[in-house]
Amino acid sequence: MFTKVLPFISEFIEQLEQELKESEAKRKLTKGQKWWLSFCLMGIMLSGRVCWAEIERIGIGGYGLAALSWMFRQSKLPWEQLLHSGIRVVLKKYGISEGILGGDDTSVQRAKITKRIFGTHKIFDKKTGGYFNGQAVVILLLITGKITVPVGFRFYRPDPVMKEWKKTVARLKKQGVKKRPPKPTTNLAYPSKTELMLELLEEFKKGYPQIRVKAILGDALYGSKEFMKRVQNIFGIQTISQLRKKQRVKFRNREMSVCEYFGKYPGVKMTIRVRGREVKVELGSARLYVKAQGQKRLIVALKYEGEENYRYLVASDMSWRAVDVASAYTLRWLLEVFFEDWKLYEGWGQFAPQFDEEGSNRGLTLSLLLDYAFLLHPTQLARVENKMPVCTVGTLQQQSRMEALIELIRGIVDADNPHQKLDEMVEIAKRLFPLRDSGKHLNGRDLGRLEPTPLLIYRARACMA
Repeated sequence: MFTKVLPFISEFIEQLEQELKESEAKRKLTKGQKWWLSFCLMGIMLSGRVCWAEIERIGIGGYGLAALSWMFRQSKLPWEQLLHSGIRVVLKKYGISEGILGGDDTSVQRAKITKRIFGTHKIFDKKTGGYFNGQAVVILLLITGKITVPVGFRFYRPDPVMKEWKKTVARLKKQGVKKRPPKPTTNLAYPSKTELMLELLEEFKKGYPQIRVKAILGDALYGSKEFMKRVQNIFGIQTISQLRKKQRVKFRNREMSVCEYFGKYPGVKMTIRVRGREVKVELGSARLYVKAQGQKRLIVALKYEGEENYRYLVASDMSWRAVDVASAYTLRWLLEVFFEDWKLYEGWGQFAPQFDEEGSNRGLTLSLLLDYAFLLHPTQLARVENKMPVCTVGTLQQQSRMEALIELIRGIVDADNPHQKLDEMVEIAKRLFPLRDSGKHLNGRDLGRLEPTPLLIYRARACMA
């Protein structure tokens, strides 16, 4: 619980407003908007949820549920400018001028039946092999030598017509039917994940021209010919992705799979630097013609110590060394670390029941603003300045919870009448945390008549006979 917003969040909101004033939008936040933003970030940090009822209880009634929801929906906050202003505040504070862009998509499970949460659809669960109903988000991260910053997001929605066509084709293929319906035309209202990633890259290029991007990282989904070609047109830099092991390549006019090639020409054992640490790997490389991409690419086969199979990387710029390509691609793991922290500690993955497209976009923006506030925490700034590893989001959240509790107690102790102050807070807590009837126990409920009926005993015996 809290009654006072912690200083690092208040300072972040002040810096956010200053950046808004200096931006092209020339926007200014009112006192009410600044207090609401501070209250929300504080509540999300302590509760781990973007939920107004939870934030009202955490804030001991400092902001009512209806007022929180009204500000979220009706206030004239510049939501898109807020996100980009937060990014600029972080970049300026750390003096970041270059980095690597990494993109990936992640999914969050929602309720089985949802009609109002934007973009929910059936998603394959890699852990269980089943499916769940959830939201999919495409995220772009800027990876630098100091920190990792989320710089953009888009919600992904599958095209229902295309989805139905794929199901029909799969069914007919299984039945052995050769005549299949033609592929429907692409609906621009439902862009693919690669299209969304390209939008984010173009947006970053336009919004942050002062940042020198060294390379673009993506998994196998973003390793298509079209994607790499369009990235080349946008940035003109190295793009590193993955190839599937059955991808066809040409070597000395002979066509084979990439797996077959590196089976004949295996890599050598060596040590490379992986996210700042030296790791033993088996590394092979070749500049081969990739059939699906219609041109030669630098292909790197990478296998860590203890692994049996290679993973295959593909790079658009063949002037790079294979070891540099492998080292750069290992930075993509930082996206997985970000996803884990973001879902666990910054409100988005736990519980975010905000309705419609507007609610989802704004709720996710609040979650990312909290991430920027953590990046600007005095402890993080001091550690980066002294060239020490930065703290994890989980430990920062725990420390902030402790500080909020201490401030709560200090407010009671420093009051003119501590006992009266405590009694007031107890009354507020009782109102905000009411007891509810349990549906598990049946005390006080009519169970009905649960015994035999004498007139039916004869009929039951006759049926048994």
